[in-house]
Amino acid sequence: MAPISSFKLDPNKRVLFLTKDPDLIRKQIRGELNLRMEDLAVEDLLDDINTDVMTPAWVCFDWEPEEIAKNAYAGLIVEGERLIGPGELYDGDFEVIVSGYQKGVGSSRETAVQAEKYSGIRLAVAASFAPIHARNNINQGVLMGTHEQLKRLQAGEEISIGEFAERYDPITQEIVRKGGLFAFTKALTAKEVSVPAPETPAQPMTMCEKIIQRHLLAECAAPAVKPGDAVLVSVDGGYSHEFTTAQVHAFLSEQFGESYTVQNPDKFAVFEDHLIYASHVEKFARFMPKIEVLRQMQRTFQEQTGVLGFNAVDGVSPGICHQVAREKIIEPGEIILATDSHTCMGGGSNAYAYGVGTTEYASLVQSGVAPIVVPESIRFELTGELRPGVTAKDVMLYILMTYAKREETLDRCMEFGGPGLASLSMDERATLANMATECTAKTGIVEADEQTVEWIRARRPELSAEDLRAKFVAPDEGATYAGGVHTIALDEILPMVAHPGDPDRGIASDPKNGEYIEKLDQVKIDIAYGGSCTAGKEEDLDFYAQVMREAADAGQRVAEGVDFFIQFGSADVETYARDKGYLDVFERTGVKIIPPGCGACIGCGPGVSTEGDQVTVSAINRNYKGRSGPGRLYLASPLTVAASAVRGYITDYREGMFAG
Repeated sequence: MAPISSFKLDPNKRVLFLTKDPDLIRKQIRGELNLRMEDLAVEDLLDDINTDVMTPAWVCFDWEPEEIAKNAYAGLIVEGERLIGPGELYDGDFEVIVSGYQKGVGSSRETAVQAEKYSGIRLAVAASFAPIHARNNINQGVLMGTHEQLKRLQAGEEISIGEFAERYDPITQEIVRKGGLFAFTKALTAKEVSVPAPETPAQPMTMCEKIIQRHLLAECAAPAVKPGDAVLVSVDGGYSHEFTTAQVHAFLSEQFGESYTVQNPDKFAVFEDHLIYASHVEKFARFMPKIEVLRQMQRTFQEQTGVLGFNAVDGVSPGICHQVAREKIIEPGEIILATDSHTCMGGGSNAYAYGVGTTEYASLVQSGVAPIVVPESIRFELTGELRPGVTAKDVMLYILMTYAKREETLDRCMEFGGPGLASLSMDERATLANMATECTAKTGIVEADEQTVEWIRARRPELSAEDLRAKFVAPDEGATYAGGVHTIALDEILPMVAHPGDPDRGIASDPKNGEYIEKLDQVKIDIAYGGSCTAGKEEDLDFYAQVMREAADAGQRVAEGVDFFIQFGSADVETYARDKGYLDVFERTGVKIIPPGCGACIGCGPGVSTEGDQVTVSAINRNYKGRSGPGRLYLASPLTVAASAVRGYITDYREGMFAG
C-alpha cells in the first residue's frame, strides 16, 4: 500500500463487525445491516479468531491475490457452512473489519492478513492482536486500530497515521508511515531513514535481551537493551517450507528483480514437509496441481539462492522443518527466523527463534538483517522432577490453562530455567519452547547445559564442545521480568488434557481423590494421533513404545474401532525408532506408522477426522476447530494418547494399568 498521512472512512465503503451472533454477520454481508461501534460492546465481538479460520490450510495453496481474497474467512463455519462465502468480503465493499480479543492466534500464515487486504480491508480493529499476526499487518501496510478510534471514525473524524503508529517503537512507526516493510527496507538501504542506537545503559539482561544485544548491527551497538528498544540485528539463519516459499520467491522477484540473491545461504533452508501427504486427504485431491506449483516454485527458489534443500525424495520427506532445524542448523545463542509459528521450538536449544510472515522473511533472507523490538520476558523457574506418567506436554497444558489464559504470556519471551530443568531431556525442553506460540508468546528460550552440548554434538560432531559452550546464554542475576518469575513445581504437575477448541481449555487428573482423566471425562475416541513437531521426537517415540510394550505384554493392543497413528518428526527419529525395535512393537499392537511430515497436525495427512462426530485424542500442539478435520480434538501428552488408544477412551497413563 502507498504511504498515506491520515485515515478517514470512505462513505462508499463499509465496516464489517465480526459478532458472536452469526445472523448479524450474515445481515451485514447481505447489505441488510450497517452497525456502529457505539451500538456494540467489545463482549459482543468474536474473540480468538485464529488464522486457520481466516485462511484454512487449503487457501495457502494459492499465492495469487485474487484467489486468496476469494477465500477470506473460509474457515468460519456455522452449522456446516461458510459464514462468509467465496468473494463476499471483497464484494461487500468493506474497508474496516472489527473483532474482539486476540485476533490472529495460531499459525503465522500471512495469507490471513492478505485475505483481508486483498479484499479491500485497510484497517483492522480489535481489542488485542496475536504477535505474529500483528506484525504481518504492519509489514503488509494494514493499519490496526482500537474500538474507540473506530467510534471516532464513524463519527466522521479523520485520524492521522501518526496516531495509529504512536503505540509502536520508532522502527515500527516508520514502517507504518512508509506503508509496509518493503518500502521501509528500501528507504533504509537508500539511507532515507536511520535507526538510532538504543540508549539503554549497561544493566542485567534476560536471555532474550542478551541474544539480541549480541546481534546488534554496528550502527545500533549498545551495552544493553531493554523491552521496547527497537533495533536492527543480524540474523543467523532460518527456513521456509512449501506452504510459504512460493510467496517469498514471488515477493523477492517483484521487489528486487529476477536475479535476487540471499545472505548466508548455508544457514537458511527450504523444507518439503507440510503438504507431503496432501494426496491422502480426499478434500485436498483437487488441489494437487496447485500444490505441485508450490513445490516447483520452492525448488526454483532453492536453485537460485543456494539455500539448504530438505526436499522429499521419492515422495518421502526428510522431516518436519522445526525438528530437522534443531538437528541440523540451530546452535545456542543464535537468532533464527522462519515462516512458521512453531519456529520457537529452536528455543529448546537456547536460541532466540520465532515465526515471521513471508514479507518479513523475504526481506531478512535477502538482507541478512531484521528489525526487532525487544520483547518483555516472563520466567518459569522449574523445580523438582516430573512424576511418572507426566511429560513436558502436561507442563505446557498447565501453563496454557493458568498463565496464557490470563494473557500473562502474550507477546512475551517465555524463559525456562531452574534446578528442575536438569531432569528434562532435550526433547522435552523442545516441547516447552515449541508450545510458546500456543501461549501467544513471542517465543520460548530454555537455558543450556551439558545436555545441550551432548545432544547437538551427537548430531553434528564437527561442532566443538568448547565453541558451543561459548555460545550459551544465561540470564543475568537481577534481570527484570515484566511478566514475573513463576515457580513450576514439576512434581505437582498432573496429567492433563485440553478440551476441543483451544489449547488453553485444560483439565487435570486428581489422583489424590482417585480421579483420573477417564473419570473426569468419559470420552470414547475414534482416532489417536502421535506426531507433529511437538510430539514426533525421539523421546516421544520412547513414550509411545513404553505404553504399547506394556499393552503387548498384557496381551492387549489398540482398541477395536480406534485408529492409532504415529508419525515421525524426522528421518533421524524414524531411524532411532527402528534401531530401538519400536516398529515391531507398534506392528504387533496395531499402530499405523506414517513416514515423517506434518500430516494430520495441519489437517493434511492420515489421522485427520472425516466426520463431525468423530473424536480424536492427539499429541499435536493446537486443537482449533477444523484444524485436523471436522471432528472434536482433545490435546494430550504422548503417554495419554497411547494409553487412550489401548483403552478406547481418553485416559492418562499409569504404570501397570494393563495388567490383570
